[in-house]
Amino acid sequence: MKRTFITALLSIAVAVSQAQAPKLIEEVKKNGNELVIPYQKYVLSNGLTVILTEDHSDPIVHVDVTYHVGSAREEIRKSGFAHFFEHMMFEGSEHVKSGDHFKIVSASGGDLNGTTNQDRTNYYETVPNNQLQKMLRLEADRMGFLLPAVTQQKFEIQRSTVKNERGQNYDNVPYGLAGETVSKVLFPYGHPYSWLTIGYIEDLNKVDVNDLKRFFLRWYGPNNATLTIGGDIDINQTLAWIEKYFGSIPRGPEVTPTILPPVVVPADRYISYVDNYANLPLLYISYPGVKMYDADQPALDALTMIIGQGPNSIFYQNFIKSRKATYAGMASRNSELAGQIDLQVVPFPGQTMSEMQKMVNESFAEFEKKGVSDDDLERFKGSSESKFVKSIASVAGKVSELASAQTFTGNPNQIGTELAAIGKVTKADVMRVYQKYIKGKGAVILSVLPKNDKSGPAAKNNFTADTSGYRAPNYGYEGLTYHQPKDNFDRNLEPEKGPNPVIKVPPIWTAKFANGIKMQGTFNDEIPAVSVNISIKGGGLLAAKNPKKAGLPYIVSQMLDDDTKSMTNEEFNAKLEALGSTITVNADDEEIIYSMSSLTKNIDPTVALLKERLFHPKFTQSALDRIKKQAILDLEENRTQPANVATDVFNKILYGAENIRTFGLVGTEKTLTGITLADVQSFYDKYFSPNITKVVVVGDVQKVAIQAKLSFLKTWKAKQVIIPDAPNPTAKPLLKTIYVVDVPNSAQSEIRVGYYTGVPYDATGLYYRLHLTNYSLGGDFNSLLNTDLREEKGWTYGAYSQFNSDRSGGVFIAQAGVRASSTDSAATQFYKDIKDYARQGISTAELEFTKSSIGQSDARRYETNSQKARFLLHMMKYNLTPDYVNKQSVVLKNLQKSTVDQLAKTYLDTDKMTMLIVGDKAGFVPALQKAGFKIIELNNEGHLKK
Repeated sequence: MKRTFITALLSIAVAVSQAQAPKLIEEVKKNGNELVIPYQKYVLSNGLTVILTEDHSDPIVHVDVTYHVGSAREEIRKSGFAHFFEHMMFEGSEHVKSGDHFKIVSASGGDLNGTTNQDRTNYYETVPNNQLQKMLRLEADRMGFLLPAVTQQKFEIQRSTVKNERGQNYDNVPYGLAGETVSKVLFPYGHPYSWLTIGYIEDLNKVDVNDLKRFFLRWYGPNNATLTIGGDIDINQTLAWIEKYFGSIPRGPEVTPTILPPVVVPADRYISYVDNYANLPLLYISYPGVKMYDADQPALDALTMIIGQGPNSIFYQNFIKSRKATYAGMASRNSELAGQIDLQVVPFPGQTMSEMQKMVNESFAEFEKKGVSDDDLERFKGSSESKFVKSIASVAGKVSELASAQTFTGNPNQIGTELAAIGKVTKADVMRVYQKYIKGKGAVILSVLPKNDKSGPAAKNNFTADTSGYRAPNYGYEGLTYHQPKDNFDRNLEPEKGPNPVIKVPPIWTAKFANGIKMQGTFNDEIPAVSVNISIKGGGLLAAKNPKKAGLPYIVSQMLDDDTKSMTNEEFNAKLEALGSTITVNADDEEIIYSMSSLTKNIDPTVALLKERLFHPKFTQSALDRIKKQAILDLEENRTQPANVATDVFNKILYGAENIRTFGLVGTEKTLTGITLADVQSFYDKYFSPNITKVVVVGDVQKVAIQAKLSFLKTWKAKQVIIPDAPNPTAKPLLKTIYVVDVPNSAQSEIRVGYYTGVPYDATGLYYRLHLTNYSLGGDFNSLLNTDLREEKGWTYGAYSQFNSDRSGGVFIAQAGVRASSTDSAATQFYKDIKDYARQGISTAELEFTKSSIGQSDARRYETNSQKARFLLHMMKYNLTPDYVNKQSVVLKNLQKSTVDQLAKTYLDTDKMTMLIVGDKAGFVPALQKAGFKIIELNNEGHLKK
């Protein structure tokens, strides 16, 4: 790595009051095969830090603006504001009207979002390279011109949206309040980490639009931000655009670091609560940890891996393999001001919270006795290196790494430093941090209890927060004034896009072995890694041959991910972790897929492990009993989660409660119970055959080399396998009827509406045209459903629709999780929006938006190894040739309004549709009955409620 500093320029750039050309502060270049992200770092005269990294491998650009402010800059009774403000940043600015930010990015073929955590807020876009100037204009406009566009109406809608987000992700899911509860007790009262970023509903209800304006003026100045851009860019042109759009924005108030004393928990603090949705209890133990980039962070990561992560961990052996718990894990989390060391255990029925805590303590004692082995450190270091390599596989990953490191250290170049620190971790270091942060130290011990739990918490609640010493921080909100930038150009003018990018569909090689195995691959040396996917046709559909054994394909896939004939699962995974590799086996409705990922330098030993897993599985009764028990508990747990209940029950309404398509992959409690070890062996022997197998290879390896490495597949003997067709639906849903699953006291309602279309997947025919037809209705953030239900009415965090098909025909489904009090209104509005779209058809503007958005998004489809692998797997699954992408482009380009209108009228007919609502029926059933709907109540398994 070559690193150049231009230290004198920093003070000059900051001191100059008037905009001038960005000043180069530092440049880092890559030497040889070192793991480093090359970049140039600049500072504008207004204090904006700019980091640029060139990557011309794909015609895309990623733009990230990170503001060094998160929920840690809030205070008691004003929580959630940083995240709320993130939402407001998408609601338009002086030169970009409300809604246009999303529309412009989407019409550019791009992807965008914003995220808030405790310490920073970032906004990003990934777009084709010809759209960069537009993105810079958008980001600069909301940095410099947000306030003139802020209105009370926008404020109220986004306040409602944030409350819906909290309901969907926290209040309406099992264990959703666990982290919030622990934070309140682990950190002192008033500590900025003692509440979650989402905040409290009562606090969100109290803030007003003036709070928002003050927050913007205090924290959203260019001197508190880092603009990071990576991808297919021209450095000089990019700098010129940055200066044009950002250079005149005035500095904001100075921001000084927050410095807090370390968190201390002098004695164990026991707390508990009853969860409205959990089917099983949760034991959650949290110790104070260390800040990010702390010298002890790598050793703590090693410690938590050894005790609580993966098949070789102590927790896995003591809790999972012994069938005491369905989940047990441990991790170290690191933030800017403090850290946490968290343990979570979800026990199987029959275990108590006090017993689980006792087993945690016994596991700690076991660790003390065993200590740290050379193998432990080798596994930790190998897997850590691999994670760093994979994290920068995309330009978005590179930009995120640079932006985060700059924001929290002032130095973007941290990967080498972190890897060096990981490489220096010793056994003594791991034992030292155990003694320092765990052994004999006080912790928060939370017991989350289901409504029907009789066993009680780990111990009686013994903690009440001391609020007497709290003093609200003075963040300097008084006297802030808005100074509008002064420009010599018209910001109302949207830049023209540059020349359309040349889409780089990866060059594809093909091969076939004599036993019928088909192979496809593509070479990519952007990172030193390789992925191999082996797909065996069949999957859940094979259960159609014997519905009494539904779930068998899934169980087999889990068994294949366990012991082999020469290695236990622990030994197998120890080798993988030391190599920094992964091998997993998963099943879906149509396939069983082996997925291998490896660093290039370790491909040979990883392929040897792949061969072992594929050809020499060891099916044991103990593994089968454990996997079946886990699968049955997963089914039971899913029936406590409204979103999962809605998806499962709606499938049964559309296909039939006893139709194999609704439960063939995972089965039912009854079918899973009946699966034997002989069934597993027979399934493997009968249905695993090379002539129904496809192999996809992507990454840093050439065709000839990988064919030689995978030559062991040639020895696999073919057999005749007949894959059954998916059965047709056996259900006949009643029309003008709403099916209801009652969840008393539910914070939200889950709505599903749709019908079985019978349209099979095709890449360029009817199904593809239906996908295009739906895009303006519910296929994009800017679609009719989401704009109406979220952006205009504030009833939901998101509303979408799609045509979803495979070879056997599919469904149309529209869905949303909505605020409980708005359920009846949202239900009728779903029907109205779909009906209006079918009757009125697509507008000319919507058609052009669809063409622009989908057409230019191809630039983002083939960037990473995983994207390329999905592309190739998709082609092989549906027997497509690479030119299908060009054929889709022709269909899209020639798409006529009349075609869309006719398809919408035919396939979006609400008279064919059925609705399901999962929520608190008392709040919406009377109004829907009054509106003329028939109500049929089902239980959470989809059967008529007695």
